Amino acid sequence: MRTEIIAVGTELLLGEIVNTDAPMIAQGLAELGIGVYFQTVCGDNPDRLKSVLEVAKQRADLIITTGGLGPTADDLTKETIAAAFGKGLVRDEESMARLREHFKGRTMTKNNEKQADVPEGCTVFQNDWGTAPACAFEGEGYLVIMLPGPPRECTPLFREKVMPFLEKRRGGALCSRYVKVFGMGESEMASRLSRQMDTWENPTAAPYAKEGECLVRITAMGKDKEEAFAMTEPAVREVRQVLGDVVYGVDVDSLEQVVVQEMTARGLTLATAESCTGGLMGKRITDVPGASACYLGGVVSYQNEVKENLLGVRHETLITKGAVSEDTACQMAEGVRKALGADIGISTTGVAGPGGGTPEKPVGLIYVGISTKDKTWAVRILRPRQSRESLRRLASSTAFDLVRRHLEGLDNA
Repeated sequence: MRTEIIAVGTELLLGEIVNTDAPMIAQGLAELGIGVYFQTVCGDNPDRLKSVLEVAKQRADLIITTGGLGPTADDLTKETIAAAFGKGLVRDEESMARLREHFKGRTMTKNNEKQADVPEGCTVFQNDWGTAPACAFEGEGYLVIMLPGPPRECTPLFREKVMPFLEKRRGGALCSRYVKVFGMGESEMASRLSRQMDTWENPTAAPYAKEGECLVRITAMGKDKEEAFAMTEPAVREVRQVLGDVVYGVDVDSLEQVVVQEMTARGLTLATAESCTGGLMGKRITDVPGASACYLGGVVSYQNEVKENLLGVRHETLITKGAVSEDTACQMAEGVRKALGADIGISTTGVAGPGGGTPEKPVGLIYVGISTKDKTWAVRILRPRQSRESLRRLASSTAFDLVRRHLEGLDNA
């Protein structure tokens, strides 16, 4: 099934808002094994929308639109699309009743009523998050789905109502599994998995680059969810075997989630000492529900005096080796572990840029430390062409991965 997503809204073209609906829909369709071939943005203009639809008819079987379903004069998506596929509009009484209930105790102007008008013969998806319903219809051999534009409405409508509708139409059930990877680039990962990507048909394997890490999506089609899941199991095992210890989890949200879960399961505690990351490690850890079971707290030691006075970094180290050094990272990790009484301490120190670099210590040089009761060590990172934000995230992810590797017995220190 070839899909085109058409986002309708002049505000999108003007850059006043970012089109977050299209990537959300594309991701959901990928979970269903439905390919998105094209994405288009069109202003609130009936003639231009008609021309966009004519092009979409030449290259897609499934057309999904967002926006233009509201009560204002420029909300003309429904009327234009229905006419383009030879459909008239009819009043959906359930939608009308919902509108009356929504405006109970207030004045409902006449223009609001048009939100209850839908293409004849369509399937209506009632909007539990707003006023304009979504709908789907078949016309001229195409399947057309119309969704409201506001993400707070579009996202739940699509994921909770449209995705199950599409899954039933496909027949059978899909299951997607996500193998999460840190410490290997997308190109190397794809190279190692070239055979699986080229020869597997059901399930399939597809690599993706994410922010500072990668993943492999494994998708299988079965007669039901249970069969589809069972079909993914040997594929997941094979991908894990091919990629090795850079795999930090399957069907998990993040590295920090893995750290919290594994440390909590072992009854261990964690403390953080941060310089270049400026609190990002603590923020990411405490974003995980239940982090209080293992995370004691942290110290943001941006200045050398704080490193020395609160973390016990030796003055001689700061003078001779500098704040950005392996020794400082180790002493920060050990210092915060001892100061907070944690089982594991982790630290970051580096030059995140864009300024502050020297020939000896350029922008992109980072040291990440880890300390346990038995040993303390650090790793060096050099990424000179990455942004400040990317470097800070890389540093914090590397620290979490050091913890994960230690817990799994993969220490290389």
